[in-house]
Amino acid sequence: MLLGALMSRQVGGGLPVRSSVLNVMTYALLGMGLITLGIGSIRARRWAWALVLTLSCMWLIFGAIGTIGLIALLPTTFMASFKAASSDAPPLSNGVIAVVLTLIIAFCAIFMVVLPIIFLAFYRKRDVEETVKHRDPVERWTDRCPLPVLALCMLFLCGGVYYFLMSFTTPIFPSFGRYLTGWPAGICLLLLAGFDGLVAYSLFRLRTMWWWIAAAGLLVRWASTIVTFRRANLLDAYAKMGWSQKQLDMMNSNPMLHPGTFMYWGAAFGLAFLGYMIWVKRYFTNRTVSAGSGTPMATPPA
Repeated sequence: MLLGALMSRQVGGGLPVRSSVLNVMTYALLGMGLITLGIGSIRARRWAWALVLTLSCMWLIFGAIGTIGLIALLPTTFMASFKAASSDAPPLSNGVIAVVLTLIIAFCAIFMVVLPIIFLAFYRKRDVEETVKHRDPVERWTDRCPLPVLALCMLFLCGGVYYFLMSFTTPIFPSFGRYLTGWPAGICLLLLAGFDGLVAYSLFRLRTMWWWIAAAGLLVRWASTIVTFRRANLLDAYAKMGWSQKQLDMMNSNPMLHPGTFMYWGAAFGLAFLGYMIWVKRYFTNRTVSAGSGTPMATPPA
């Protein structure tokens, strides 16, 4: 389902305007979110502490998987993209290629692995938690949900926002063997965005039934994506969306976007996500009611 983002970042240059708008809006929302968390952290707010802690965990898990994939696939991907973009340019020396690849991998490793480790090491300190709770003694909305469940809610919420943006900017939807484009894909993406938003809210309220609904929904959408990726031609779908032949050729020459490679790494991310869902299931088993609030609270096993 995140094929649009992957394609637009890997192919580069000369994308249709609507595809570029998706990237701009994604980074704009990300920037606003980081600014908000930064202000909340400076003011020592409970909600900022909880969100930074949960988002750093997700950042580290998916960043580590992404870094491994980058190390494995970047050399061949870089050479294929360079040849497709500038077929008449003289070949690069092995030394230059090694330096460029090393810098790219080092930068990505710092951003995707080192930074979240630094955030986790700081925000997990006991004195940081006590300072936040002392300076912000009022109960916040993040206190009503266990942090591992809050992280899961954030994943679904971010997915819902992204699908909402895709429905207007890059409408493409895998549907069990074929790619939908245009308004049919936009409608499907809007429905999926609403579903993920409802899942995020229901999981935040610790509704056990919605854990099962969310797990079933993930399995269905993953099955649809895998079947479609194996049977349908993704290039034809992007051609219908207005991509130029040059962009399609660059995409086709990129080893990172080959069906087998993409499915393997997509399966790695999918298994990590499903494994995390299974792990947090324990928070949905034993339900008690907190005194004086009437709010269902999860009591995980020790």
